[in-house]
Amino acid sequence: MPSIGVKLYSVFFKFMLKHRLQSRLQAPENDAVGGGGSFGVTSRPEEETAAAANPSFSDGVATKDIHIDPVTSLSVRVFLPDTCLHFPETQTKSRVGSSSPGSDQNPALTRRYSYGSSNNGVVSDSNGVVVKRAQNADSIHRRNSYGCSIDDANLISENGIYRGYNPVGNNRRRLPVMLQFHGGGFVSGSNDSMSNDFFCRRIARLCDVIVLAVGYRLAPENKYPAAFEDGLKVLHWIAKQANLAECSKSLGSSRGSGVDLRRSEENRRVSDAFGASMVEPWLAAHGDPSRCVLLGVSCGGNIANYVARKAVEAGKLLDPVKVVAQVLMYPFFVGSVPTRSEIKLANSYFYDKPMCMLAWKLFLSEEEFSLDHPAANPLVSGREGPPLKKMPPTLTVVAEHDWMRDRAIAYSEELRKVNVDAPVLEYKDAVHEFATLDMLLKTPQAQACAEDIAIWVKKYISLRGHEFSY
Repeated sequence: MPSIGVKLYSVFFKFMLKHRLQSRLQAPENDAVGGGGSFGVTSRPEEETAAAANPSFSDGVATKDIHIDPVTSLSVRVFLPDTCLHFPETQTKSRVGSSSPGSDQNPALTRRYSYGSSNNGVVSDSNGVVVKRAQNADSIHRRNSYGCSIDDANLISENGIYRGYNPVGNNRRRLPVMLQFHGGGFVSGSNDSMSNDFFCRRIARLCDVIVLAVGYRLAPENKYPAAFEDGLKVLHWIAKQANLAECSKSLGSSRGSGVDLRRSEENRRVSDAFGASMVEPWLAAHGDPSRCVLLGVSCGGNIANYVARKAVEAGKLLDPVKVVAQVLMYPFFVGSVPTRSEIKLANSYFYDKPMCMLAWKLFLSEEEFSLDHPAANPLVSGREGPPLKKMPPTLTVVAEHDWMRDRAIAYSEELRKVNVDAPVLEYKDAVHEFATLDMLLKTPQAQACAEDIAIWVKKYISLRGHEFSY
């Protein structure tokens, strides 16, 4: 059973959440729209403290915020691990055995993974990064699963801020790109909150990926399908960025002298005319969109699953972006026919059934409201879109004391029936958002969940194929 502290915090959390949801439900719709307008709302500052972006490699990860849509408030926070400049193994000697106040867990802690292998020979550093002990000096310099790299310290200024893109240089390491969609029942949460910032930093380090935390528009100011469209828009933005970076690389290089330099200047003007000057430097220097992973938390799982379906439909139209896997963490799936967990755990911790119903009423319009709406029930009959067998590999994380767990497991079972790699990780004595909620982020269970996700994800982002990196 959850601890006494979790139970008490759950009571307080549900009381505050119920008050917020009911106040928004009772507010006139025109007032809600008038407050946000067509620009939209992507965060509610009164709910959570925002973490400031930091372009230097603080705790091994640099962050920046990008407003990617001039029409709406859609934004992303980029999390870039410092391994973009060197092998992950080169940090092993300096990190092993280190400790600092506030560390998630004892570095010597050993446990057994869900996949049946223990972490013998593996330690966690003070930042929660699992690294392999170097057996000898040669192992530090071996080729990494993601390819070779060369350090480029010149791209870091004196104050530690990372500049990034160097179109004529080759000293950059390509990392997979992960889109992360935060939770909050479509009506709360943000991509720059303290809890989401902590979680994304942890995932960026463990998975060795560039994380793009999406700040999608919230309800009731922006009802369905605003949040889903924002998720898909970010995927198209990544494809555009990759193509613009390639245009800048091919037209913007400056070598030689005289005629060559003048020609290069003309090419650069042509390149800028295509929008190459708007390239995001971190993605251009280090992003590999051909290895794209979607990760959704709670209602973000619904968004991630929608984006995955649309990516399958688009096919080569999204080139060079390719969604290779998705992770659904306790997705916000519901349905009109109740499952066993929905009956037994209707009053579960944090997000119980009454709270979720309020959230869906705020997200869906009155005319569209239905528990079998395609956004709510992934297994509703007659649903449009690609067949399940074409969906990418899908890891589903569920909690024992979450009333939505059975629905998520049922969806995973349907994927496995059509030969999609769709394992389920169930965590005992866990509650909804046990790995992403602010007060639970530093628990051993939350750390273990992030590590298990990293183990599975690395099967599909490794350039060498199905290989664990540690």
